Amino acid sequence: MGLTYLEGEVTGPTGRSTLVNFLVDSGTYYCLHPRPTWRAIGLVPGRFRAFELADGSAFRRRMSECRLRIAGEEGTVPVILGEDGDEALLGCIALENLLLILDPIQRRLQPVRPQPMRMRP
Repeated sequence: MGLTYLEGEVTGPTGRSTLVNFLVDSGTYYCLHPRPTWRAIGLVPGRFRAFELADGSAFRRRMSECRLRIAGEEGTVPVILGEDGDEALLGCIALENLLLILDPIQRRLQPVRPQPMRMRP
């Protein structure tokens, strides 16, 4: 296994969009867009959030939302507004919102299988 990069299209509130090469990281909660990406599509910085990296270091960034289209699915996802030089990340909340899972062997996204719903009597 290795790193998986996939291309997706992100769209901001004004309808401007761009293609992004995401590192798919199912261990990350949120998507992250580098500054040039989120500025290009017109995202507006919202609330500050604190985050912790795998090495234990902490940082604060603003959040926003955008439309994401990837692997044939589209929806609204929360986004960390990154800095210049940050890598674009696709996290597990976006995958869950779009009902997608990562196949780590074939390195592609696939639809989540339908789950049976049971009603209690």
